[in-house]
Amino acid sequence: MTVLFISDLHLDEKRPDIFRAFLHFLEQDARRADSLYVLGDLFEAWVGDDDDSNIALQSVAAFRQLSDSGTELFFMHGNRDFLLGQDFANQTGGTLLDDPCTIDLFGIPTLLMHGDSLCTADTEYQQLRQQLRSSQWQQQLLAQPLAARRELAQQLRMASSEATGNKAEDIMDVTPDEVVKVLQDHDCTRLIHGHTHRPARHQLTVAGKPAERIVLGDWDTNLWYLHASADGIDLQQRAIAL
Repeated sequence: MTVLFISDLHLDEKRPDIFRAFLHFLEQDARRADSLYVLGDLFEAWVGDDDDSNIALQSVAAFRQLSDSGTELFFMHGNRDFLLGQDFANQTGGTLLDDPCTIDLFGIPTLLMHGDSLCTADTEYQQLRQQLRSSQWQQQLLAQPLAARRELAQQLRMASSEATGNKAEDIMDVTPDEVVKVLQDHDCTRLIHGHTHRPARHQLTVAGKPAERIVLGDWDTNLWYLHASADGIDLQQRAIAL
């Protein structure tokens, strides 16, 4: 049995190289896996399940082909695609996950997260996150025409880019004490997340027990994925061809 984890692809029409790598990954790597978990920020922006852009339509079709082939699909919201809804899940044949959620990964209790909620030092972002994840705010947004939602998404991306450029690097990384807390709260010894774009495997101690935090990488010059099986886990990367 093989389980794959990816996050932070930020699929966008401005990066056709990443989109081609994504389609190839689904057709080759993911089709040989039993399950694929997408832990947020699959898209650079998702303005609703009625999105009729080429990227949206082709992505849904590719995921549907994958799920129809027998690979289980699981999706988690990120800070860019928090409007992914049940229609998207139904169309792709996948399942939407809560953030956080726990799974039994080959006998090890494993916590899955996008990772943005772990960056508690970035108080400005955490306040924005609370607003964006509000069901009332999302309902009001989804009631607007598609064009208006796309315009707002563009404004949010620009604001995010400007804010990120003015923040210290450590503020945008996870808070170590928060990592320990969530692992304790969920009685897990392994955490898998994305968001920070800092792929690595970190060893730590939680409640006197050895634990691990695995950070998935963002897709840019390389694609990243975590390969898990009964034989172990491996954080892998490959160059993305232009």
